[in-house]
Amino acid sequence: MNKEELKARLEEMLPSPSFEEGAEWTTVLLDKGVWEGFAREMRSAETLEFDYLFCVTAVDWRTHFTMVYHLTSTTRRHMLVVKVRLDHDEPVIRTVSDIWRTAEFHEREAFDLFGVVFTGHPDLRRLFMTDEWQGWPLRKDYEDPVNMIKL
Repeated sequence: MNKEELKARLEEMLPSPSFEEGAEWTTVLLDKGVWEGFAREMRSAETLEFDYLFCVTAVDWRTHFTMVYHLTSTTRRHMLVVKVRLDHDEPVIRTVSDIWRTAEFHEREAFDLFGVVFTGHPDLRRLFMTDEWQGWPLRKDYEDPVNMIKL
């Protein structure tokens, strides 16, 4: 499925999708409330079969966060990037680790470094930082008193 065919299929599935233009892969921008149901449908839809989630990360824009999910279909050979906007003061989103098992590790990383909370995650805890660590080191408002790093 090429990019235009993939966009057309996504337009059938979503009420009014918004796409980011100019990227190598098809990129769709979604509301948080739509994400979980859409993720389940993409995983199982016969023409899509996005069976592999290979990257999840967060981007801190100071005013909000963007969760970025990279998906591929190992059988159909197409790729998709999904971006979901989160509130900066309460970055909370439903886990997709029950849909794609690989999300479990990636979501723990986003929690540990950005403070994004994934509701329903089976083991949401620090991954790299110690349990006593205060703050979220990859947030732009994070201040490191020891190394005096400001982003």
